[in-house]
Amino acid sequence: MTASATHAALPEAPKLDGRALIVMLLLPITAVNLIGFILPVVNLAMISFMEVRSTGAMTGNWSFAKWQLVVTDPFYWELLWNSVRTSLTITLLTLLVSYPVALYLHRSSGMWRSILLVMVISPLLLSAVVRTYGWIAILSDRGLINNGLMALGFDGPLRLMFNLTGVVIGLTEILMPYMILALLAGFGKLDSRVEEAAATLGASPFRVFWRVVLPLSLPGIALGSLLTFVLAVSSFITPKLLGGGRVFLLATEVYDQAIVTLDWPLAATLSIIVLVVFGVALTIYSRVLKSLG
Repeated sequence: MTASATHAALPEAPKLDGRALIVMLLLPITAVNLIGFILPVVNLAMISFMEVRSTGAMTGNWSFAKWQLVVTDPFYWELLWNSVRTSLTITLLTLLVSYPVALYLHRSSGMWRSILLVMVISPLLLSAVVRTYGWIAILSDRGLINNGLMALGFDGPLRLMFNLTGVVIGLTEILMPYMILALLAGFGKLDSRVEEAAATLGASPFRVFWRVVLPLSLPGIALGSLLTFVLAVSSFITPKLLGGGRVFLLATEVYDQAIVTLDWPLAATLSIIVLVVFGVALTIYSRVLKSLG
C-alpha cells in the first residue's frame, strides 16, 4: 500500500468552529475559578445568614441578625475605618521606602543587579511568623532598639510593641518585597534616554524626577499600592503578634470570631466585608489605570 493510499484511508480529524474552540479553552480556568473561588464565596455568604447557638453550632435557620449587628454596632464601623486607615498608612510608608530601592535596582546591571534582586526576594523565603518574631526581638522593651537607646542614656523603653506602631513597622517591612517587585514590573516605560534629554534641556535632577521619572512609573506605583493594600487588609498574624490583642482590625476580628468565640456567621459576615473592600480597591485601581492610559 502506498503512502498516498494510507493517508487517504485515515479518518479526518473533527473540525471545531471558533466558538467551540473558545469554550474548550476557557473551560479549565472557568472550572478552577468556580471550584476554588466562586463556590467558597457563595458558601461564605450563606453562612453569614445562618443562626448560631451559644455553643457555636449553627441551626440551619436563616437570619439577618449578624448583618444587622454589623450595620448597627459602631464598633464594626470603627473596625472597618481602622483597618482601611492602617492599611493605607502601611501602603504609603511601604511605597516611600521601597521606591528608591526599586528605582536603583531597575538602573543596576550585571552581577550587582542579580545580587540585589536575590536580596529583595530572599525575605519571601521565610514565613511571616518567623519575620514577625524577629521584629518582636527588635521592638520589645528589652529588644535591640530599646537596649541601644537606654545605653545612650534614655530613661525608659519606648512603647514599640502591643500597639499600632509595632504593627505598622512590622507590616511595612514584611510587605516591602511585594512592593519592590510590583514597582519593577511597572518600570518598563522608564527610558534613560528621556531623562538624558530632559537634563540636556536644562532640567534639574529633581525636575527630571518629578516631570519624567515619576509620571512614567505611575502604573507600577498603582500596582504596588493595590497589592500592598490588599495584603495589609488581609494580614492577621503580624497584627495579632505585634499588636498583642490591643490592635483591632478586620482580619484579626475574623480570626477571633471564627476560632476563639466560634461565631462562624459573624466571621463570615466580616469576611464578606473584607471582600467588598477588595472590590472597591480593584475598582479604584482599574480607574486609575484608565486615567493613566
